[in-house]
Amino acid sequence: MRKNQVAVVGAAETTELGVIPNASQLQLHADAALNAIADAGLKLSDIDGFATAVETPQQVCHYLGIKPTWVDGTSVGGCSFMLHVRHAAAAIEAGLCKTVLITHAESGKSMIGKAPRSIPADSLQGQFEAPFGVYGPPSMFPIPVLRFMKTYGITHEQLASVAVVQREWAAKNPRAMMKDPITVTDVLNSRMIAYPFRLLQCCLVTDGGGALILTSADRARDFPRKPVYIMGTGESVETPMVSQMETFNSSRAFKTAGPLAFKEAGIAHGDVDHLMIYDAFAHLPLFGLGDLGFMPHEETGKFIADGNTRPGGKLPLNTNGGGLSYMHSGMYGMYALQESVRQMRGIAPAQVPNARISVCHGVGGMFAASGTIVFTNER
Repeated sequence: MRKNQVAVVGAAETTELGVIPNASQLQLHADAALNAIADAGLKLSDIDGFATAVETPQQVCHYLGIKPTWVDGTSVGGCSFMLHVRHAAAAIEAGLCKTVLITHAESGKSMIGKAPRSIPADSLQGQFEAPFGVYGPPSMFPIPVLRFMKTYGITHEQLASVAVVQREWAAKNPRAMMKDPITVTDVLNSRMIAYPFRLLQCCLVTDGGGALILTSADRARDFPRKPVYIMGTGESVETPMVSQMETFNSSRAFKTAGPLAFKEAGIAHGDVDHLMIYDAFAHLPLFGLGDLGFMPHEETGKFIADGNTRPGGKLPLNTNGGGLSYMHSGMYGMYALQESVRQMRGIAPAQVPNARISVCHGVGGMFAASGTIVFTNER
């Protein structure tokens, strides 16, 4: 994909975030979609491309009453929406569609109209992980994270500082779920979930959703909102079990998607003004800083603990409060993308002054997938 040829012209989250017991998951998709369409100044009939994850494209399109000529149902976990952005940009450049709507919604807290997640007994996870007690993120991440901490000298205090700094950002965001200040001591004294993770190092569980609208950069000039251009994209997937064995030394999917996006965008790390890294748990920003090449892994804990990613720091990170304090309905990638777009539009609640380039990096499928998008507000 050529850089700056496709732009985001509509972006919005659901009207409410948090606990929404009066709306089904499908209704949340529709709410986010209609909000993004209104943000772009469009009508439903203008949409000719559509992408979503978990829910099938047919289900959401039927509910909205749209008939796109291009669809994408890629579903690889929380970073699916980064991949959708990449695929949609390629489709627009190829002339397969003109205006793409990407939606995400989950009734992660209220479980209204949401199919329960399961691990089939004949799957690789069902055969080789679940029987030994590895079932879901809290039981899957701790051993690799402890190995990561031992290998690179990351301390419990440094890991706790991730949650502390992101709460500082959340305090500036009226829509954040958790805004009260916390300290490293607060984090380390919170309830143990699965060693080394304590409650304040684990993501929130909420309801909500979001949507994006993409079109060509040439068309974007005629839209009411300031276009946010896509400079570079990258994606990668790998076998979940292999990825888990590798996570103590980071993830190969991370290491593939990030460099692809940086190369396509033609940028260096010093060009990045704003960074979003998927943070279902407190260790992920550390992994992301290292895997994206901002610094060696052994420096990541000290970098965050020293305040470099907090408000006023040299590399603003997860400025909406992240999955730890903003919200996390089960698949966080869409909310990270929304914050990158807000920062590039200059309308974020905790706006980074003069931000020109934002990198949005996601992970999904228990480290088995990764997607990276580089945004800019200058063409």
